[in-house]
Amino acid sequence: MCAVSTIHRKRPTACGYWWTGCGRPGCGAKPLAENVRTFELAAAAEAAGFRACLRCRPYRIAGPIGPHSPELVCRAVQLIIEGALDEGTEAALGARLAVSSRHLRRLFNDHLGVTPDQLARSRRAHFARRLLDDSELTVADVAFASGFGSLRSFNRDMREVFRASPVELRKRRRRADRLAADGGLTMRLPFQPPFDWDSIVALLAERAVPGVESVEDRVYRRTISLDGGAGVLEVHPGGADHLLLRAHLPYGEGLIHVVERAGRMVGVDADAGPAVAHLAGDPTIGTLVTARPGIRVPGAWGALEVAIHAIVAQDGDLAQARARMGTLVQNFGQPVPGLDHGLTHLFPSADVLAAGDLAATGLPPTTADAVRALAAGVAAGDVVLDSSIGLADLVDSLTAIPGIGTTAAHQVALRLGQRDAFPASDPYVRWALRALDASGPAEEITSRWQPWRAVAATHLVAYAASAPSPGSPASSGSPASASAAHVSASRR
Repeated sequence: MCAVSTIHRKRPTACGYWWTGCGRPGCGAKPLAENVRTFELAAAAEAAGFRACLRCRPYRIAGPIGPHSPELVCRAVQLIIEGALDEGTEAALGARLAVSSRHLRRLFNDHLGVTPDQLARSRRAHFARRLLDDSELTVADVAFASGFGSLRSFNRDMREVFRASPVELRKRRRRADRLAADGGLTMRLPFQPPFDWDSIVALLAERAVPGVESVEDRVYRRTISLDGGAGVLEVHPGGADHLLLRAHLPYGEGLIHVVERAGRMVGVDADAGPAVAHLAGDPTIGTLVTARPGIRVPGAWGALEVAIHAIVAQDGDLAQARARMGTLVQNFGQPVPGLDHGLTHLFPSADVLAAGDLAATGLPPTTADAVRALAAGVAAGDVVLDSSIGLADLVDSLTAIPGIGTTAAHQVALRLGQRDAFPASDPYVRWALRALDASGPAEEITSRWQPWRAVAATHLVAYAASAPSPGSPASSGSPASASAAHVSASRR
């Protein structure tokens, strides 16, 4: 007979994971095909009456939204992950996306099999289950760290999703789940292999803001601000299917959003499979993609931070951009004493930068004016740097600011998760295309990579970054030697 008592992860697919309702618990079950129902998301399976398998534990597995979902749905999901429904409503979420709540629910039901509110509740419950397994936080602390507004709603949702109370779930955890931490709270950041951590950490290191970020011995560290309080994050390799995040935070409330943002920053929230399948046969970059299928597009902790870096990088190479960003931080960032690894400050807020004398830091006048205008726009709410707008609108809003070119706008969009962003005039991208003997108009070449041009650009940058250094005999025409041309090209 067909039972609906369990959710069983059958096998990974390009769209995430298939879920099978089976007649008995355990991952070895082999139900008849006519008794199988498939779900892309655990939340959809839960909405249909299934519960998580006690053996394969789907709440511990990275499960991105499938690539076939409409852009509007993907943007809405990202806003949900960022906490839009923690205290807000579906109507408010729809308003941010310029659609009605009814239309938004219809899109979610059609493409994900779940409503926005059900997805948000499922994500909170699954994160709470991970905390119950991995940490020594009290049940009350787990509730508020997971984004629940009250213990009553926490207990209700956990019983609905897992058919057990939080106390009962804590008693079921396995000894190997517990993560010991010498200070701070350690969490797993699960990913779908393959995952190329070395490429991600190299990209982050080249663009690290002095005083705010550091990379040492394959460990990424950065300072963060939570409602004015200073914290520190550390990310490093953990296992075959996860990274480890150690968070030193001023408080634990809303920890779910810290973990989600950190995961997005290092690319664990994405499934590289669809992009690799699309790009592997391309005559220009196919060999790059198949050689390193685990490369992910790096995200961003702070949208304003990466936007200002993109502006500053228009007037020089990455080394010059790092120096100038470090000067901005030293002059306008909030000091955080007592930290190691070169971490000294929080990145300055939009309000501070909008009111500051940026020209005194040595920035070129055009760059200083662009940074100030961007910061003022963000502070006033006129410039939106989140998932509520699409790629075209984001690029248009940035390039409307004098001094911000199309390539810089696409750099920002790429780091903010726009999968079709492509910084065509980036010196690393241009160098890589020349080195690969790409022939034909750039528009024709890159059109083959849609809608995965951000992944293509990341592979090109990683390929160019491995080129010989300027001091070696083989460095003629290296990306570093193209920085002079980049100063004029990047404003296009």
